[in-house]
Amino acid sequence: MRADVTSMDPQADALAMAEGWSRVSGKAMQLMSEFWVRQLNTPFVKEAPAVDPLGLIDTWTKLGTGIMREPEKLAALQAAWFDEGLKLMQGFMAATAQPEPPVIRDKRFAAKDWSENRVADFIRQSYLLASKYVYETVQAVDGLDEATRAKATFYTRQMMDALAPSNFLLTNPHALQTAIDTKGASLLKGLENLLGDLERGRISMTDETAFRVGGNVAVTPGKVIFENRMLQLIQYAATTKQVYETPIVFFPPWINKFYILDLTAEKSMLKWLADQGFTVFIASWKNPDSGYAETTFEDYMVEGQLKAFEVVCEAAGVKSLHAVGYCAAGTLLSATLAYLHAKKKADIIKSATFFTAQVDFSEAGDLGIFVDDTQLAMIDKITKDTGYLDSQYMAQTFNLLRANDLIWSYVVNNYLLGKDPFPFDLLYWNNDATRLPRAMHIYYLTEFYQRNNLVKPGGITLAGVPIDLTKVKTNVYIQAGKEDHIAPAASVYKMTRHFKGPMRFILAGSGHIAGVVNPPFMQKYQYWSNKTLPESFTDFSATATEHKGSWWPDWLAWLEPQSGKKRSARVPGSGPHKAIENAPGRYVQET
Repeated sequence: MRADVTSMDPQADALAMAEGWSRVSGKAMQLMSEFWVRQLNTPFVKEAPAVDPLGLIDTWTKLGTGIMREPEKLAALQAAWFDEGLKLMQGFMAATAQPEPPVIRDKRFAAKDWSENRVADFIRQSYLLASKYVYETVQAVDGLDEATRAKATFYTRQMMDALAPSNFLLTNPHALQTAIDTKGASLLKGLENLLGDLERGRISMTDETAFRVGGNVAVTPGKVIFENRMLQLIQYAATTKQVYETPIVFFPPWINKFYILDLTAEKSMLKWLADQGFTVFIASWKNPDSGYAETTFEDYMVEGQLKAFEVVCEAAGVKSLHAVGYCAAGTLLSATLAYLHAKKKADIIKSATFFTAQVDFSEAGDLGIFVDDTQLAMIDKITKDTGYLDSQYMAQTFNLLRANDLIWSYVVNNYLLGKDPFPFDLLYWNNDATRLPRAMHIYYLTEFYQRNNLVKPGGITLAGVPIDLTKVKTNVYIQAGKEDHIAPAASVYKMTRHFKGPMRFILAGSGHIAGVVNPPFMQKYQYWSNKTLPESFTDFSATATEHKGSWWPDWLAWLEPQSGKKRSARVPGSGPHKAIENAPGRYVQET
C-alpha cells in the first residue's frame, strides 16, 4: 500500500489505512526496542558523565544565580512580557474579522495556514514573543563570563527552537490540514519515515538512493597518481590544449569527502578551473579506522600536505604550485606555510588560498561551546576503545549550529507532512561524513580551540619546528562566508592580522558550503571586497564594495597573473607518477 494515495472508496480507504497502521505499528515496536538497545550500548552513554554529559549544570546555576542577584531586571522583563502578551491576547479576543494576513519571513511559519488561521497565528506570535523575552533574560544577566553566556545562549536557542509550535502536529495548522486532505495518509507516511530514520540512526535529509560517488557526483575525469596511508592524490584531465605553468592542489577538510568541490559537472570548482586552463590536483583523505588512533596533526602535515606538494611538483614538472586549504585543511595549510618558511623552503608555494579557514580561534563562534574540559574529557573517553571519533558525532554537532534548517525542518517535512526528502547532492555529501583520528582530533580541539596556540609564535611545534605565522610572507587569498556558522567571517578575517605577506580578503554571500560552491553561471549571492584590510572585520564590512554573483572570477583574476606562461596540457599519469586508478579513487568510497 502507498500511504500517500487514497482511493475514491471510503471503505477501501479505511481498510488500507488499518492495514498500514497494523504493519507500521509492528515495525515500530521492533525498531524502538532495537533503538533503545543501541542507545544503552553506545559509548556516548556508557562513557559519558552519568548526570551532566554536556556540563550544563554549572551554566544554569551561574545563570540562575545571576538572575536572582538582580531581581529588578527580571521583574522588568516579566512585566514587559506580560504587557505585550496581554495586548496580543486582547487583540485576538477582540477581532471580529480576519485582518490582513501578516508578512511572515520566518521559514518555519511560511505556509499560508499560519496567517489564514487566527488561532494558529496567535500561537505563532505567542511563541515568538516568549522566545524574545527568554533570550533577553539570558542577555540581561550581568556577571557571567563569556564562555558561560555563550553556552547559556546556545542551549537556550536549542530549547526554544525545539519548542516551536511548527514542530508539533496539534499546533501546526499546515500539518493538520494536510492530514485532513489526505485522510490521514500523510501521518501514516510520516510514521513510516520516522521508523526508517530510527533504523538508520539519523534524520534523512535527502534521497540518498539518487546519488552514487563516481556515478553522478565526483565525476570529473582524472587519475589517482599517488597514494599513501594519509591520502590519494588525484590529477584531473585537462580540458584545454594549453595550461598554465603553475598547477593548483586542493586540500579539502578531512571531516567530509573531497567531492564537495566536484558535486556535478555544473557545480564542480575543479572542472571550472580546468576549463580556465589550470592543471588541477586534489587530496582525497583516507577515512581512518582504529589503526589511526595515534595519527597526529603533524602526520597530516608531513605525510599529507608536504608529501602532496612534492608529488604535484614532480608530476607537473615544476618547482612551485598554488595551494588551497578548505576549513580545517586551511588551518593545517597555515601551519605548513610557517613550517616551510622556517625551513627556507617556502618558494614551493607560489600562492595560498584559504576557504573558510581559521587560525585565530579567540572568536571561533558556537563550535567553541563544544570544547570545554567536560566535553573534551567525554570525547577522550568515547574514543579510547575505537581510536577514532565516529562521523555522526561531528555531523550532529554541525547540525545543531543550524538546528531549524538541518533538524527541525526535516522533522516537519518527513514526519508531520509525510513527505520524502528531496534529492539534493549537497545534502548527500553532507551525510557522507568521515571518522577522525583520536590523537589528531583531541590535539586540534585542545591546542587551537581551547588554547589558541596556533597564533602564538612557538605555541605549537611540528616536526621539530616552532610554528610562527608572522613569518609567513606568501601571497594569500582568503575567502569567508557571511553566514558561516562553523567558521564565522569575523574569525576568518583575523588571519589578516597574523600573516605578513600580500593578502586579499573577500566576503562571500551565504555560508560554509554554499558560500564556497557558487559557480558563476548560477548568478547567486554576492561578495564584498575592499582595497585595504582594516584592523577589524567590522571596519572591513563598513567600507567594503558589494559585487553581484560568484566570487570565483575574482579569484581567477588574482590567480592568473601568478601562474606563469601557457604550455601544452599535461596528461594525468604521463609523468614520473603513473596512474593507479581512475578518479574518484578508492579512498572516497570507503565508509
